[in-house]
Amino acid sequence: MQHRNATAAVIGAGDYIGGAIAKKFAAEGFIVFAGRRNGDKLAALVEEIERAGGCIVARSLDARKEQEVAAFLRDADQRAPLEVCIFNVGANVNFPILDTTERLFRKVWEMACYGGFLAGREAARYMVPRGRGCIFFTGATASMRGGVGYAAFASAKFGLRGLAQSIARELGPKNIHVGHLVIDAGVDTAWVRDRIREREGEEAVKNLDPGRLMRPDAVAESYWQLYQQPRDAWTFEQEIRPFGEKW
Repeated sequence: MQHRNATAAVIGAGDYIGGAIAKKFAAEGFIVFAGRRNGDKLAALVEEIERAGGCIVARSLDARKEQEVAAFLRDADQRAPLEVCIFNVGANVNFPILDTTERLFRKVWEMACYGGFLAGREAARYMVPRGRGCIFFTGATASMRGGVGYAAFASAKFGLRGLAQSIARELGPKNIHVGHLVIDAGVDTAWVRDRIREREGEEAVKNLDPGRLMRPDAVAESYWQLYQQPRDAWTFEQEIRPFGEKW
């Protein structure tokens, strides 16, 4: 593995998509700064990356806290120049509108939209003076259309998409690649499989159509492809879905 003098920060380095992104960029030689709530849950990811010869720094991080996000990206940049920042915080919840409390709505917005603002602004502090870098945001089907029971989640994801568009238009001419990846499908996680089991039974999980769910590794590969794009052909928004997804 050829190590780079560059850092990739993953905000929202969970067990699936975020972890896969961290592993991909570590395998490509980046120093990965991985942050999530309850940072002790990153132990298995750290062990896997280090066993493969990669470099990772794991931190507990609340993406809704300005000081924590600022310190996380400052430390990342001090380790090596911050080259990539990926905001991957989820907050996918489903509640009927009459059951959506003010507290729930605010929390989802803080996690999925406000946190993206903090990440994008703080990453730009380091990238703009250097005239290079990539800031990527994870979107969802809810970024494009609101579904039944997704008032809080869709509002936040719509907001994140608008945030990403504004930042892209402002920072693109400064040689900062800003991208928004719309994941228009269920991702193959234990949580998603449990929901399928509840709705359709155990046999549906055992005989799951290979075109129904998206592998976290495939999402990570899409981010890597975005990073590699030449600057005269940058993608701002990319929709990805498995071949069996009906859209």
